[in-house]
Amino acid sequence: MTKVAFAQLSGVAVAAFVVCLVVGALLGTTMHRPAPIIMGALLGLYLLFAIKVVRQWEKVALLRLGRYVGLRGPGIFLIVPVVETLSSFVDQRVRVASVTAESTLTRDTVPVNVDAIVFWLVWNAEKAILEVENFLDAINLSAQTALRESIGRHELAQMITERETLGRELQRILDEKTNPWGITVQSVEVRDVRIPQGLEDAMSRQAQAERERQARIILGQAEKEISDSFVQAAASYTENPVALHLRAMNMLYEAIKERGSMVIVPSSAVETMGLGGTLATASLGGAKP
Repeated sequence: MTKVAFAQLSGVAVAAFVVCLVVGALLGTTMHRPAPIIMGALLGLYLLFAIKVVRQWEKVALLRLGRYVGLRGPGIFLIVPVVETLSSFVDQRVRVASVTAESTLTRDTVPVNVDAIVFWLVWNAEKAILEVENFLDAINLSAQTALRESIGRHELAQMITERETLGRELQRILDEKTNPWGITVQSVEVRDVRIPQGLEDAMSRQAQAERERQARIILGQAEKEISDSFVQAAASYTENPVALHLRAMNMLYEAIKERGSMVIVPSSAVETMGLGGTLATASLGGAKP
């Protein structure tokens, strides 16, 4: 978890301190008196603790004798040491908090481990400093609590297939809680939903059985459609024997059109279709002279 950055000595203050010491030492050496050295050291110490620099993305609260005066930054400014103090530096960029809920029961009593990422930022540094002691801890603990509550209101199937809905719900819950602190939650993304290995294997077998069941149902429907087609074809051939003969001739043609193929047909079938003369004629016509 990220620590709150408190006011530290800036490079400008250190440089001013060194310059004051050097100048005081030179003047003291030239004048052969210790007063310039002491004055330079005192001025350097004052500037060392008085000069503060706040970076572009930061804000800091100025307290005078413990009373809030206002926000400072970004840039350089002076304070009166001892009389005036600074609060923690507040980073106003978009920040990321990683939250985890382990062994939390879903609505259908399934233990899950859920990892989520919370994107948030401080939109009002004054409230974030004055309204909550440590907003970093507050964000992390609130996110974990909201994540556990949301898991308890959803079933396992919803959490796996509707992660975006879960993230939006978490974002709404957290935003309502953190807005009074000057913090807004931009989005929540659920990275992973893990379930026990035994339950995962059982769900895999269940899914496989469901796919096999669907395959058998589709195969049965196909067989039924084929049988219905055969029934319709049989009815048509019964009413029109010539069509049956034509179909038989087409089947024979398809069988013997390849060179070197041989089809053995019972003589009764040939006589029934009246193909004796036809086949003889075809054989004579295809014979080589």
